[in-house]
Amino acid sequence: MRYAMIMAGGTGTRLWPMSRTQRPKQLLPFIARPTGEGGESQSASLLEIAAARLDGLVPQERRFICTGEGYRAAVRASLPEFGDDQILGEPVGRDTVNAVGFAAAVFEKLDKDAVFIVLTADHLIEPEEVFRERADLAFRLVEQDKTRLMTFSIKPTYAATGYGYVERGGAIHGTPGSDGLAFKVERFVEKPDLSRAQAYFESGHFAWNSGMFVFHAGTFMSCLERFKPASFDGLKKIQSAWGTAQQQEVLHAVYPTLPKISVDYAVMEPASLLASSKPGASPVQVCTVLTDVQWLDVGSWPSYAETLKADAAGNRVGGEVRTLLCESKNNLVVGDEGCGGHTVALLGVEGIVVVKTRDATLIMPREKAEQLKKLHEMLGAELK
Repeated sequence: MRYAMIMAGGTGTRLWPMSRTQRPKQLLPFIARPTGEGGESQSASLLEIAAARLDGLVPQERRFICTGEGYRAAVRASLPEFGDDQILGEPVGRDTVNAVGFAAAVFEKLDKDAVFIVLTADHLIEPEEVFRERADLAFRLVEQDKTRLMTFSIKPTYAATGYGYVERGGAIHGTPGSDGLAFKVERFVEKPDLSRAQAYFESGHFAWNSGMFVFHAGTFMSCLERFKPASFDGLKKIQSAWGTAQQQEVLHAVYPTLPKISVDYAVMEPASLLASSKPGASPVQVCTVLTDVQWLDVGSWPSYAETLKADAAGNRVGGEVRTLLCESKNNLVVGDEGCGGHTVALLGVEGIVVVKTRDATLIMPREKAEQLKKLHEMLGAELK
């Protein structure tokens, strides 16, 4: 059967000061979504949007969220349709391979034939109906052959250096709807420099790595056993205890000991190298579905700005804040809840980010956005 897991464990330090330890970015209701009535819109969180993306793909009772245990109550309050047993609470974050492995271990125990999709609570995808079609195709490809490790690669619109790339290999035929969309993967390339990114973009053989996947749960566990045995051993212990009186005790004892590494480095890259070096002999096939959608990873203030409409001077305003903009262009001004009575005035500035909350205000040049983590490290615990 089909299952789903949404990764929602990040703290969102590059979206400080709105994103905080107790209210991380995935729970911030700061994305305007049209209601379909008279052009009106309402705000939603990235996690709410990701959960709705599963409509028509996976039944609600087989949808899960993997997040920090400390966020359990906030997630339940935001999405009450998720039962307590549908929240996979990590005692500590151990990067994406263990989040995916945690879900795979649980799903395999629930259902030996479980096939699951991995989404993240970072993305905005339009049009969503096209994504659902591609996701259904990825599900069907894995249901047809459980050795396939499916990725979703996004058709690039420019030579981005902030994303990883997927190089497409031979086409996959024989599944309805797969022609021209499903391919084997030659290799993954992490965040190339500009000259290589430009070459990849112009070649037509590369696409952006979206960080979304479809796996057979048992196959993913086998990949962990082969490529990351320390994670496999720990997750098997958690799997054995799952559903018993020792579930939480074992989870809290074992999970913090798992080696911290991403799913791309731990599984996808070595699996693709093995498949390319031993064609026909590899126990897995790394494949991709080309997904031609508008895709935005909302992980920083400049990327959040892309969700807002710009005025004639390129200024964008979000949230609850009044603005006065004079001889200023290409700026972003954002106000948190409760800041609607506050006015932010800009005079003669360009490319500035201003974020106002009740207890902190951020002002920085747009080009410094990726360095916000450095500032975050300097904050006291009361502001993190």
